[in-house]
Amino acid sequence: MGISSSLYSGISGLDVMSQAMGVIGSNIANVNTIGFKSSTATFQDVLAQSVATASGTSQIGRGTQLGTITPQFVQGSFQSTSNATDLAIGGNGFFIVSPKNENTEFYTRAGGFNFDSAGNFVNSSGDVVQGWALDTNGNDVGTLTGIKLNSFTSPPSATTQLTAITNLNSTATSNSTSLFGAWNGQDSTAPIADTSYGYSTTEKVYDSQGNSHDVTIYYDKLNAASEYASGATDPDNTWQYIVTCNPADDLRTGFAGTAEQGILMRGTLSFNPTTGDASSISAFSDDSGADPTQAANWTQASFSSTGDPEFTTQFVSGVNQTVSIDTGLRSTSGTWNAGGAANVGAITALAPLPTSTWQPEAQTSTQYAAASSTNYQTQDGYGPGFLNSISVDTNGVMSGSYSNGQILKLFQVGLAKFNDEQALTDVGNSLWSANSASGAAITGSPGNNGLGSISADSLEQSNVDIATEFVNMITTQRGYEANSKVITTVDTMLQDLINIIR
Repeated sequence: MGISSSLYSGISGLDVMSQAMGVIGSNIANVNTIGFKSSTATFQDVLAQSVATASGTSQIGRGTQLGTITPQFVQGSFQSTSNATDLAIGGNGFFIVSPKNENTEFYTRAGGFNFDSAGNFVNSSGDVVQGWALDTNGNDVGTLTGIKLNSFTSPPSATTQLTAITNLNSTATSNSTSLFGAWNGQDSTAPIADTSYGYSTTEKVYDSQGNSHDVTIYYDKLNAASEYASGATDPDNTWQYIVTCNPADDLRTGFAGTAEQGILMRGTLSFNPTTGDASSISAFSDDSGADPTQAANWTQASFSSTGDPEFTTQFVSGVNQTVSIDTGLRSTSGTWNAGGAANVGAITALAPLPTSTWQPEAQTSTQYAAASSTNYQTQDGYGPGFLNSISVDTNGVMSGSYSNGQILKLFQVGLAKFNDEQALTDVGNSLWSANSASGAAITGSPGNNGLGSISADSLEQSNVDIATEFVNMITTQRGYEANSKVITTVDTMLQDLINIIR
C-alpha cells in the first residue's frame, strides 16, 4: 500500500464532511419551515485493504463514506394560529394529499390547509387533502377521497315536535265556555278576542320548505258551563286549550272557508290539586279532512313515538306535516284508555275525557298561584342555513356551523402511517412519497390504530434543534479541517520523497 492511498483516505473524509455540512445547512435553512423534519448524516468505513505484516496479514482502512441520511420524525412543537383549518398531528401519522385529478398520493406533516375557490381542501401547493365523507349520523361514506365542499347550505327540516311547558295561574277564572267556539278563522286581523282566554304562548315552527309559521296555544280555565266540564274529573283544576296557526297558513282543504280554519288541536290539561303538577291531557284533532264544524269529527288524537299527542296539518299545499305537542307529560302506553269519549261530541259524564297512563317528565307544566308564564318552549325544525364556519375536532371530524343553528358533520380527515417511515422519499414541499422500503401506507382515522390525534388552529413547527446543529457544525468543521491536514501532511511526505534524488 503506497503513501498516496493516504491522500484518498483524506479526500474521502473531505467528501463526507462536506456532504454532512450540506445536511446541517439544510436543517438550519428549514428551522422555520412548517412540518419540516431534520435529517442526520451517518458515516461508515470503506472496505479495508489487506497488507503483509511480521505477524501475518493485517488490514488498513481506506477512508470513510456516507452511510445514510436519516430523517428524524420527532414531534415538533405546536404553533397556535387563528385559522380553524390549520391542523397539526399530535403523535404518529401523516396527512394524505393528492394533486388534483391524479391518483398519486403524498404524505406530509405540514397542516397549513384551506379551501380553494372550488371548495377543495388543499395545502399551499394546491394538493387536495384526503378523507372520508360523513353522513348525517357522522358515519363515513365510501372510500378515502379528496375533501371537497359541494354545498355551502344546510337544507331545511320540518318541525315534528313542539314543546310548551307553562305555568297556569291557579287563581285564574274562566273567560270563555269554549275556546274552540271563540275562534273565528275568517277574521284575519284577530281570530280570537283577548278577553276569550286566560293565557297564550307562541312558538315558531317550520314547514318542509323551511318557511316559518307561528303556532299559538291558547289556554282558559274551565267553568261549570264549559264544553268539557261534564267529562272532566276535576273541572276546578282543568284548563281547556286550542292549538292554532294563522288561518292563512292552514291549507287543509276541509278547513278552507270555515270559522275553524287555523285550529290544529283542541283538548284539556288537568293538574294535581295538591302538587300543582300536570296530571293528564286530553287531545282531539280532525286529521281526516272532514267537516271541522262537527264536534263528532274531532276525534282522539294519535300519539307520537315519544308518547305525545299529535296532529296533522298542511302548511305546504298537499304535504301533510305531523307535529306532536309536549306539555311535560308522556303516555307510557301510547294509547287512550277504554271508556273515554271517542270524539268531542261524545263527551258526557258517562263518556268522560279520554285518559292514558301519563308519566311526568323532568320539566312539566304546572298550576301554581303565580302569574301564567311559559317556562320552556322549543321545537325541532329549522329553515335553510348558510355555512358560517368550519371546525375540526381531535378525531379529525370536520363540522360546519350554519346560520340556522345547525352543526353538521361533513368529513373526517384521513391519516397514514408506515412500517418504516424513515425510508420514505423526500419529494420537497414538505411532502414524502412511499416506496418499496417504506411499505404501503396504512390509513385510518385520527386517534385509532396507533395514529395521532388532530389539533385544530395549530401548525407543527420544524423539529430542527439549533443548538444541536451548531455543535454538529463545529465537529464537522473540525473533521474537515483534520482531513485536510492529512492531505497536506502526505503532500509534505511526498515532497520529501521527491527530494531524495536531488
